[in-house]
Amino acid sequence: MTGALVTAVTALALVAGVLTTLTTGALRSGVRVLLDLLTAAGLLRLAGEPGWNGLAGAVAIIALRQLLGAALSRPPPWSGRQSPARCAEDDHHLPLASTGETGKAGG
Repeated sequence: MTGALVTAVTALALVAGVLTTLTTGALRSGVRVLLDLLTAAGLLRLAGEPGWNGLAGAVAIIALRQLLGAALSRPPPWSGRQSPARCAEDDHHLPLASTGETGKAGG
């Protein structure tokens, strides 16, 4: 009984991961959903068949989830500036947007 439940959860995890990726357009979200549901399947397997093989499988899935989660939480290298914008001392000469004058903003 537990084996069929684990197989069903694993299959549904794949379907949910693909559907999440397709509907949101974000691969990161799809992978996160997939890994969370695979973690649930691993824990179900461990609950149904307590033993070293079930424990090793659950540990491997959780370790993979943690590693991929850490890698996916970083922003991609192409997502914007690599360094913060410099704060220039001479920005006061730029015209203010509301008045068209020059001067210090917020004063």
